[in-house]
Amino acid sequence: MWRAGSQTWLHQLSKAGKLCVPAINVNDSVTKQKFDNLYCCRESILDSLKKTTDIMFGGKQVAICGYGEVGKGCSAALKAMGSVVYVTEIDPICALQACMDGFRLAKLGDVVRHVDMVITCTGNKNVVVREHMDLMKNGCVVCNMGRSNTEIDVNSLQTPELVWQHVRAQVDHIIWPDGKRIVLLAEGRVLNLSSSTVPIYVLSITATTQALALIELFNAPEGRYKQDVYLLPKKLDEYVASLHLQTFDAHLTELTDEQAKYMGLSKYGPFKPSYYR
Repeated sequence: MWRAGSQTWLHQLSKAGKLCVPAINVNDSVTKQKFDNLYCCRESILDSLKKTTDIMFGGKQVAICGYGEVGKGCSAALKAMGSVVYVTEIDPICALQACMDGFRLAKLGDVVRHVDMVITCTGNKNVVVREHMDLMKNGCVVCNMGRSNTEIDVNSLQTPELVWQHVRAQVDHIIWPDGKRIVLLAEGRVLNLSSSTVPIYVLSITATTQALALIELFNAPEGRYKQDVYLLPKKLDEYVASLHLQTFDAHLTELTDEQAKYMGLSKYGPFKPSYYR
């Protein structure tokens, strides 16, 4: 069982026949992707930026790199605060979602000269490179909300002509020879994990998902899981969600026998196919 950051490594081990135990991919479970990744980031991005920079969001132009669940959360939060949000994407489906949600789809190189903030949310590497940072305007804030510390090419800033000025915890000014400076947060590490707190409620959802994944692996009959990578059974995803509905005094509608038969479902779930994400 694992969370973010290990997927590629474990899949590579599995393909090479070197995975010693079964593993459940919790990070790609519905209850992790649609709650922790989206709603946690929607709140913590604002908290993190306020704590580190005291920036005012209204009217600021922001480039969000990536429109997965993390990018969706960050974009929604900044739009709600009055920021003008540009989104960069490689996936046409996510790109179309961004357009339908009212965001401007652009290439980073086309908007980087005039934006006030650049936030990476891709899980990839070298999304923001030295060439981008050379073009940024004075005072541009650069930070990462993605999966690792590889999205911003921080190593390219470790050169003699640039001066690093440590302002306070998690805040560095990188100063160019002409006096221009950019504000780098958390040295390119995941910002909300470095500068904010994770809301207890969404942490409960993720922790419950992890615990149930471990229980599933421990109690599974011999032979159910091979030495491979699996997704969390949809029934468990739905169980995690149902447990947390109690907080809202929410009441689920129950299918009648006739409705369940018509839909080809059990009255008690799972209500979505295993491939639903």
